[in-house]
Amino acid sequence: MAASLASAGGHAAPGLSIRKSEEIADLIDLFSKMQYRAKEATPRVEAIEKRCLELFARDYKYSIIDNSNGEVCGHYPRQIVFLEYQCTDVEKDRFESTVQIGKLQDLVNRSKLARCRGRFVCPVILYNGKHICRSSTLAGWGELYGRTGYNYIFSGGSDDTEPEEVLEDDSAVRNGDSQLFDKVRGLDIKLLRYLSVRYICDLMVENKKVKFGLNVTSSEKADKVQRYADFTLLSVPYPGCEFFKDYKDRDYTAEGLVFNWNQDFVDAPLTIPTCFTPNLNIDWTRYQSWDLVEQTQNYLKLLLHIINRDDESGLLVHCISGWDRTPLFVSLLRLSLWADGAVHASLEPAEILYLTIAYDWFLFGHMLPDRLSKGEEIFFFCFNFLKHIVSEKFSAVRKPRRKNSHVKDGDFTVEDLCQLKPRDRGSVTSLSSDFSLIAEETGAASSLTNDAADLFSSLPQASSWRKGPASSPQMVVCNKPHPLDEHLFHPLSEARSSSSSSSNQSEHAATRTGSSPLAVPGRRCPFPSERQARLEAVREVFLAAYSSTVGLKSSAPSPSGAISGLLEQFARGVGLRGTNAIV
Repeated sequence: MAASLASAGGHAAPGLSIRKSEEIADLIDLFSKMQYRAKEATPRVEAIEKRCLELFARDYKYSIIDNSNGEVCGHYPRQIVFLEYQCTDVEKDRFESTVQIGKLQDLVNRSKLARCRGRFVCPVILYNGKHICRSSTLAGWGELYGRTGYNYIFSGGSDDTEPEEVLEDDSAVRNGDSQLFDKVRGLDIKLLRYLSVRYICDLMVENKKVKFGLNVTSSEKADKVQRYADFTLLSVPYPGCEFFKDYKDRDYTAEGLVFNWNQDFVDAPLTIPTCFTPNLNIDWTRYQSWDLVEQTQNYLKLLLHIINRDDESGLLVHCISGWDRTPLFVSLLRLSLWADGAVHASLEPAEILYLTIAYDWFLFGHMLPDRLSKGEEIFFFCFNFLKHIVSEKFSAVRKPRRKNSHVKDGDFTVEDLCQLKPRDRGSVTSLSSDFSLIAEETGAASSLTNDAADLFSSLPQASSWRKGPASSPQMVVCNKPHPLDEHLFHPLSEARSSSSSSSNQSEHAATRTGSSPLAVPGRRCPFPSERQARLEAVREVFLAAYSSTVGLKSSAPSPSGAISGLLEQFARGVGLRGTNAIV
């Protein structure tokens, strides 16, 4: 078997690559038909769990947080992986965990009531000895005393049925039940501190989730007695999964799609400590005018900056339930760090893709069948979005920049070459030759865009990847604009969702290339960086697997034929046949 794992140049053998692609297609097919529940494990689910453990073991020494039959949380993995240190780390003593798994298990069991649906703070990525964690938001009073809390107390937490909406009764809290919050949230804080988490990134667009005029859940930023004041809280409001119905309705085009920040339930301003703002070169005051691409890019830059800025402290990312927006950013973080060679260094593109889909999305309870039935394509958006983070600007590994502009030709880097104008770089016309043949064979040449051709010209390069080695701070708070200033503050207001028409997308789309959902934005570089090649390889495998299983459902007939042909070519290119492409 070892001899078949690699071919010339260190690439996976063709047969093995096809087998791994089929493995991902099987995973997505199962995922699209069922939501994972820890107490309902089937042989196929057990095989997925085993495969995840094998992939983690390639690079890490880990322990297991026991969640057999969902006794701690019904929609967390039955075997939750706690990464201790990297197996290949030459400085193992520097990063080796001081956490005792027995004490961690005890804290998890005792703190689970603090968070909505019992989705406690769970470490999922280990980066330079720091834990990147995920969870849901804080539970409200009603959940602690209601049906969900009753089941946790008297049934050992094994009930993973969808809880009824339970409401936080502020008067009850004022009448003495704040002691319960002190106890439960105090345990949550102990768990955070035990994992050395200092930074909490809250993706909710609300301070508290409200239904029927009453509070359903809470959040750290809304804690009345500031129990979480010793942590650095970041409010980075990001649209929920419902918004991705608009993304799907615009033929999976995120460019020009701007969230409607004037909706009544949106009351959480963007709040970031000023210590994070100088080096990012981002105008945070304009966050409400960003489209979905720019918003996701800037938030990812912020998260990467946080984990690189502090040598000791970890990060918690959460939304409301922790199974839509949370896995989106956890998955992007894992893939971005992997592309830099900073985590999971021994995994190939198909393997890291399998791991993040299976572990970050499926085993942590993302409800893909429900989201697909509603057209809320946040899962597809995550992996198609990889084309927007291939730049070294998103790299966690900072490379030294040239200080002297008078350099020899040999001193130019790949990034420098990519910045050159076409006339300075020489002709790259031949890069499109492969696509011309494909277009001629399918008869779709007349309907395909230049961006689509750009995508196919990159496929050989995408496939040729190579492995690489306490007090509250001052804040930047950006609130809603005054209604009279809305037009000035929102230059993209015509493209605003949720009620906007998709016909308005062209206004902003002209400012950014890559309007096709499958196209790679910007001018292509004939010499892609290793990061770019790795991420494009992951995206290529994902599109092929998604095409052969779920497919895309186009709302407008005009571009669908072209996109369908592209997805079909992706599927055939890696040995999968697209049986359910765009319809």
